[in-house]
Amino acid sequence: MGERINLNTSGTHCIGAYLTKPEGRPRGGIVVVQEIFGVTAHIRDVADRFAKQGYTAIAPAFFDFVEDDVELDYGQAGTERGKDLAAEVGLDRAVEAVASAADSIRSAGKIGVVGYCWGGTVALLAAQRLGLPSVSYYGARNVPFLDQPLQAPAMFHFGAKDRSITADAVQKHRDAYPDTPVYVYERAGHAFNRDVDPHHHDPAAAPLALQRTLDFFERHLAGHA
Repeated sequence: MGERINLNTSGTHCIGAYLTKPEGRPRGGIVVVQEIFGVTAHIRDVADRFAKQGYTAIAPAFFDFVEDDVELDYGQAGTERGKDLAAEVGLDRAVEAVASAADSIRSAGKIGVVGYCWGGTVALLAAQRLGLPSVSYYGARNVPFLDQPLQAPAMFHFGAKDRSITADAVQKHRDAYPDTPVYVYERAGHAFNRDVDPHHHDPAAAPLALQRTLDFFERHLAGHA
């Protein structure tokens, strides 16, 4: 449905991105921020789903800063490699790439961000630093940044059985942003949206979180706030 494009960043490095567009006039644009596994088939499919809902969606390939065309599997080796690549890219450079991706689809209208796992923290930073309405799914690296004010609306999704994010960490989101929705899915663990991974996907939590995310973008991007 989509295509791979080159994305200019604020530096001299050009990275790839997956771009997918809706039929007809877009209702806005969404930057889809990957997990630690790269712009995988799953992330491309997530972007395509937003396009089917009327949004231009772009998924920057952040790991291209280090190594081109990275798509890792969901096993232990892929996880460890993904953590190393994410650390080498760094959150600051990832946020700069989100800004570049948002600029590249600015003609679609208002721009939002949705991110998963590592990308969930990038999404939080996009709301804080770029002023883009953002949805953060199970961002395990969020807590150190909760002292920074939001410059745009945000939403958080967590699984109650996520061993990488404690109930105390979730509560810190509520305390930091009392007017921001923080949803916890009682039977879900980490990466519950990853429907290609039966060890993590939760078939009840994922569609509910998606509907809430779509409602969020309807309010803040499509002009019905």
